[in-house]
Amino acid sequence: MSPQPVATATYPEALRERIDAYLQVLRFPSVAPQTQGLEDAMRYSLLAGGKRIRPVLALATQRAIGGDPASVLPLAAAIELIHTYSLIHDDLPAMDDDDLRRGRPTCHVKFGEDVAILAGDALYAEAFRLLLTEQAGEPAGVLAAARELAAATGVDGMVGGQYLDVGGVAPQDADGLRTVHALKTGRLIGASVQCILLLNGIDEGPIVAFRSFSDELGILFQIVDDILDVTATADDMGKPPGSDARQGKRTYVSEYGLDGARRLAGECHGRAHAALAQTGRDATGHLAELEQITDFIFTRTS
Repeated sequence: MSPQPVATATYPEALRERIDAYLQVLRFPSVAPQTQGLEDAMRYSLLAGGKRIRPVLALATQRAIGGDPASVLPLAAAIELIHTYSLIHDDLPAMDDDDLRRGRPTCHVKFGEDVAILAGDALYAEAFRLLLTEQAGEPAGVLAAARELAAATGVDGMVGGQYLDVGGVAPQDADGLRTVHALKTGRLIGASVQCILLLNGIDEGPIVAFRSFSDELGILFQIVDDILDVTATADDMGKPPGSDARQGKRTYVSEYGLDGARRLAGECHGRAHAALAQTGRDATGHLAELEQITDFIFTRTS
């Protein structure tokens, strides 16, 4: 049975502030000073705000396994760079064609479609440079994390899921819908947990429970996102709602109805908490922030 979260779940704001501070001073220098406009576009989208759920999840996972969150800031930031790239490209006219993101003009509206495409491309590349040059750890662990991050964002991950979504080529059943969102949304959320474990050389035992947790969390995030797309206001979302309906996309709401989607979200929420309980970690200490994130995703309103 799903735990009963408070109406507005607590969020680990200290971790969000830590990743925000790291991103604020992050720069993308070039030998060609004429590329300053590209960096401006990259930082415009990267510093647009938000809850930073993916990097906060990475920092919280590091704490859950007994480590110092500060020690994985480069990896966590790399994950956020990739997430930002995906948002820039999602907003493009050829994709979701959105003019607002977090209450302000999207990257392509502000800088032009050509620059926005390049800004997304650059953020993806710079993510791996950041991870491979700045993240401390055993070389095998850093490479394992990099492999997982690449896999989670490629054809067998986020981009593959996006292709299934825009092409409408996934099987038209419940498994097909879950596959689309497990790849499109879930894989990067899952990588936020799995990359931390791999970086620390954890590849057995609790990794199975953590993987189950991250899988459920990714689907939970998408179900709640689908619900908000039809229930939240533009002020809540920072962009016009109803984007999925306008694009004719299959969602958990279009397939199961609003009540059915809410029921599925509750089931995912319960399974995520159950998986955390199987990790063998202290629920009142090490796992507290992961549980807060889980409840926040379930109860979020924007």
